[in-house]
Amino acid sequence: MSFTGAVIVSTPQDIALLDARRGANMFRKVEVPILGLIENMSCFTCPHCGKHSYIFGNGGAQTTAEEMNMEFLGKVPLMTEIRETSDEGNPLVISCPDCEVSQIYERIAHRIIEKLQDRNAQPSSPQIII
Repeated sequence: MSFTGAVIVSTPQDIALLDARRGANMFRKVEVPILGLIENMSCFTCPHCGKHSYIFGNGGAQTTAEEMNMEFLGKVPLMTEIRETSDEGNPLVISCPDCEVSQIYERIAHRIIEKLQDRNAQPSSPQIII
């Protein structure tokens, strides 16, 4: 099996970031390039008052990415609409492509595509034999 690269996804809380670090170290050990780190559930915005709540902490994934020499790919907010539309089979990137969160997903996806294209220009990726 050939791996082009890994994307690490974590919430910003310390305990989750420990797992993200372990995953990144594992991929590095087997020479799978890490394409970057995404902070999931970064912030909740109250739909009633607009107040931002950082339920799982703030900025932990970005700090971890910097400490581990990984690219920070972006923050995905905690939104009921993400779950609801995904569960319905009509995710926000399809049902509301101009929404702010859809733009976040699009920026992350485009950056991953750029990194994959860069990797394709380099020598072949490591082979994992199971």
